[in-house]
Amino acid sequence: MTETSQDELRERLDALIGQPIGTGGPAKAPDPVNAAMIRHWAYALDDMNPAYLDPEFAASSRYGGLVSPPVMLQSWTMAPPKLVGIHERGGVPVVMKENPLQFLTDAGYTGTVATNSEFELERYPRVGDEITAETVFETISDEKTTAMGKGYFVTWITTYRDQNGEVIGRQRFRTLRFKTGR
Repeated sequence: MTETSQDELRERLDALIGQPIGTGGPAKAPDPVNAAMIRHWAYALDDMNPAYLDPEFAASSRYGGLVSPPVMLQSWTMAPPKLVGIHERGGVPVVMKENPLQFLTDAGYTGTVATNSEFELERYPRVGDEITAETVFETISDEKTTAMGKGYFVTWITTYRDQNGEVIGRQRFRTLRFKTGR
């Protein structure tokens, strides 16, 4: 890639910062926060916190009722995966009208690996909450040389809100988009 091309690539990356991912509007959870899904999660992860599972305990706790595990926040608004065609979409489990990072793929950064995820919680999601999520690109690093290859760390932030528009929490999710085989 020429120096000019690197500059153009950097300009396109910088233009994404603060831009929404997806439709630009909030993604609405298909179901309200509910005891059945909390129970499945708690049993699957062997997290028997009575604030998640015991209505009597939860009602007398500081929460005033059953709450969802904090790390379950993302799962409430996840789109159902579409497995048909996942290989052709580069492993992406949802169909997107337009991939905002397609120009990175076109420039040879075809590898993607998730590197980390961080949650900030304002409050626990409560049974009955109707959650929405809005995601924007937060940061994109300069090109880095890693063990996987040369690439860019792309971080987006998702803000989760309840039915009243109050922030429940945020999630930062970072991936490395890299050139494979180098």
